[in-house]
Amino acid sequence: MSYSIESKLGDLLDNEQTKAILEKHMPGISTHPQIGMGRGFPLSVVANFSGGLITKEILEKVNAELAALG
Repeated sequence: MSYSIESKLGDLLDNEQTKAILEKHMPGISTHPQIGMGRGFPLSVVANFSGGLITKEILEKVNAELAALG
């Protein structure tokens, strides 16, 4: 399975490799109190509701690392 910022946040958090990438760029995302609400949505959509914490630049870096997993 290939991953991207269009993958559901829950799928990204349930995989140790992809979770590590998210934590690298967004420390604490996996333990955020409201993370449960976003698990069913793509990371790109969750970013829209992050209040600016997940920037376009962060999404680009995360997407590149996810794509590199092949």
